[in-house]
Amino acid sequence: MSDNLQVLLLDDEPIVGRRLKPALAKIGCEVEVFEDPEAALARMAQKEFDVVVTDIRMDQIDGMQVLEFVRDRWPRSKVIMITGYAMMSLAREAMEKGAFDFIAKPFKPDDLRRVIAKAAKALGSSLDFEAVEMEKANG
Repeated sequence: MSDNLQVLLLDDEPIVGRRLKPALAKIGCEVEVFEDPEAALARMAQKEFDVVVTDIRMDQIDGMQVLEFVRDRWPRSKVIMITGYAMMSLAREAMEKGAFDFIAKPFKPDDLRRVIAKAAKALGSSLDFEAVEMEKANG
């Protein structure tokens, strides 16, 4: 098994996965990106991910259902919800149901990296996020 943090990223907007996968890979995450919630659930039925990042609002299967699936099947996994500003009440509900954290759109890759680093720490793992920050600060 890899020492890298295993992350599943689910968002029905393809741009989100294309932008965030390389950003998370830079800090040592192994990322699998899904746009289809059904495909993501099928993958999560086979494999435990350390961190699951999911959009709340999606067609057919929404982020709350993804959260419930992960909480039932992989209680150790940390679930981070992505939400729009209009969905803050739903984000709070997600926190009550066991989500680790949520992040509001629009956000920058560093915002998500910080939340994932926090989740990694909660799992007893560490990420190279600070090293990346130092590298950026030093030019």
